[in-house]
Amino acid sequence: MSKRVLITGAAGFVGFHLAQALAARGDTVLGLDNFNDYYDPSLKRARMLHLAQLGIEVAEGDICNPEALKKAAKSLSPTHVVHLAAQAGVRYSIDNPQAYVQSNLVGFVNILELCRHLDGVKLVYASSSSVYGANTKTPFSESDVCDQQVSLYGATKKSNEVLAASYHHLYGLPVTGLRFFTVYGPWGRPDMAYFGFTKAIEEGESIKVFNNGKLRRDFTYIDDIIDGVIASVDLGADHEIFNLGNNKPVELGHFIEVIEKTVGKKAIKEQLPMQQGDVLQTYADISHSRERLGFEPKISLEEGIPRFVEWYRAYNEVPNMAGSR
Repeated sequence: MSKRVLITGAAGFVGFHLAQALAARGDTVLGLDNFNDYYDPSLKRARMLHLAQLGIEVAEGDICNPEALKKAAKSLSPTHVVHLAAQAGVRYSIDNPQAYVQSNLVGFVNILELCRHLDGVKLVYASSSSVYGANTKTPFSESDVCDQQVSLYGATKKSNEVLAASYHHLYGLPVTGLRFFTVYGPWGRPDMAYFGFTKAIEEGESIKVFNNGKLRRDFTYIDDIIDGVIASVDLGADHEIFNLGNNKPVELGHFIEVIEKTVGKKAIKEQLPMQQGDVLQTYADISHSRERLGFEPKISLEEGIPRFVEWYRAYNEVPNMAGSR
């Protein structure tokens, strides 16, 4: 049975891919996005245009405005809300806390309030691996205690989980939280390391390598993430939290080597100490997601990075001088 899905942040990276995947299988999709300038809005507009060509509408509206949410919900009468709109970024939160309070806290409560007044709607929302904070036990499990946040971003995402649990308890709202682990791929976010590294290496600029590259990240390809999101929509659980990660952490040094090999150029590295708000590693235990969602990541870094670089070059009209594809 087809669903009617309202996606917030639909012109964002994950929302853009999710909207296409849901529409392709026959669901009715309405997107909502505020097109803010955290990164170049022209990329978000390009995503919106691509969706429009597929017949998918992305309305302009802010989750901090309850009336915009009500208008979108009224036009669609959704069976599901997938809430992906948020102020992203760990380091940006250190200098811009109010942006996170407004979008990730005030905006999230607006989403919860909207959903509790919509008859029978199910909510799936984006959390983050950042909720694990200073957790040293690996791999990270959904059952771990997450009370040692090292960034404001992580704190707001953990707050989302607590608020969602409260709304489930008080109002019976079906809520599913998804802890994303370092999502990458075509049409991705320019503030992410893989995007910035690729751009810098292509242009002969230096890249910043923190902690001598001795950081490990559970890089997860966008298609695998979308499989997990759709499975959670279809499951329609009462109250769950799932890790969506590749379950195979990669050291930053190797990650850079994969980009270098794909681009066909060596990186100019600027070695720097550990950053404030950063963690040494992320590593998803996906046993719960595998059991309940049938989640099984398929795309390795060695396959995913070339797909991203191919898109990056086409989008930016960069000639493939190295012939590395």
